[in-house]
Amino acid sequence: MAKKRYLLDTSIILDDIENLIYIYQNGENEIYISEVVLDELDKKKDLQNELGYFSREFFRGINSDEEVKKKSSGKGSDVIYKTNFKNKDIEFKIFIIYREKYKIQHLDYGLNDSRILEIAKDYNLILLTNDISLKIKSISQGVKAQSIFRNRVENPSDIDFLFKFSLHKDLEIKKIEQTSEFKALKNWSMIELLEEDNTDSSLYLTGKKRFGFKIDDKFEEQNLDSIIEENAPYIRPINLEQKLLYSMLIHPKNKVSIVTGSTGSGKTLISLQAGITLVKKGLVDGIIYMRNTITSNDKEAELGFRKGDESQKLGYFMYPLYSAINFTIDKLQESSIAKQIEYIGDVNTIEKKNATEYFIKKHNIEIMDIAHARGVSIGRKFVIFDEAQNASDATIKLIGTRIAQDCKIVFLGDWKQIDHPYLSKFRNGAVSLLQKAQTSNFLSGIQLKHTIRSDIAQWFEENM
Repeated sequence: MAKKRYLLDTSIILDDIENLIYIYQNGENEIYISEVVLDELDKKKDLQNELGYFSREFFRGINSDEEVKKKSSGKGSDVIYKTNFKNKDIEFKIFIIYREKYKIQHLDYGLNDSRILEIAKDYNLILLTNDISLKIKSISQGVKAQSIFRNRVENPSDIDFLFKFSLHKDLEIKKIEQTSEFKALKNWSMIELLEEDNTDSSLYLTGKKRFGFKIDDKFEEQNLDSIIEENAPYIRPINLEQKLLYSMLIHPKNKVSIVTGSTGSGKTLISLQAGITLVKKGLVDGIIYMRNTITSNDKEAELGFRKGDESQKLGYFMYPLYSAINFTIDKLQESSIAKQIEYIGDVNTIEKKNATEYFIKKHNIEIMDIAHARGVSIGRKFVIFDEAQNASDATIKLIGTRIAQDCKIVFLGDWKQIDHPYLSKFRNGAVSLLQKAQTSNFLSGIQLKHTIRSDIAQWFEENM
């Protein structure tokens, strides 16, 4: 059977460096790259984000100790180099096509795409690209084109972690635990227990409800209001979803969580309150807030192009954290004169003024760019990783492997709000974690579907 020959677009490599191993398929396929892609990767390798990381990983994978062999292609002045590429102890050949003079010399937009397409057409290669516009353009010109959408999750909106059971008031909880439905649930499933009673002729619901988690294959009841009263977070959860989230995050057995929800659902605010609770209890030494700084086709929004020092640059991207902190400070200032004195200062800005700086220092909150998480080990911290939908599975894995045994980490995201140029709402770090949370006893998850909005925001949500 003849090998398939694939020409890779830059998007395939910047999506996930492990795509190359997947494409190679133990020697069943051949991989080609044009020098146009090499130039694009070279321009991104200094970026301190996920795209820069994958660019650097590609160049690291080129085995420079091996002799690079070249041959004339027979296509005019083209030269094909054959080099070794190694990743995860798997080594294979990659063919790099250099063309001195392209047929297309000038183009107002899409010059590189057109040149990649030109190579694919001339060599009868299958173009692999996750750039949908390039794919459509290729197919329209008679060039075979495919995409790689590994780890795609269908219907993420249908993923739920709350399950309802009914139990007669005279029966023990063991009756529920013995059912096949309960046994089929994974640990950290959320349980809503509806109380039943009966008359001589009928069975009815009393309206009383109990909530809990399945932990170690047992129902562990969570008296949500008592938990909140006992721990007294600065901002108290105001609906069932938020109460379950808070109880889940501070549970001593919970290590890793995935939380999704739209802006206004409270995922960052409640996660911050949980982290502060854990710091106060001495269960962790502090809070680390991470957020992917990647943006969609906006070079000026990349961290390195912002004005100011690193802290000021990160400030542009850390607005959700500052917003949650400043909202908390506002409520504390409203609660007493003592808090007004303690948290004196202007908080109506993302700039770290006196009150915000004091709050961050008091609660041992650290802000970290994910680029700096590589090569470090994080211990005794509550880690909040925000914008997980803009991170690939590889980045989620990279961050997760930095976390020590005595840490907790929660991944936050809105899987419908994608800024990453090579991800989609069906394929990103947040939905991958949601899917795994459905079956993993180690991973807890919740989707916050109730959004607390202003009247103005609510009107636009419903009417536009």
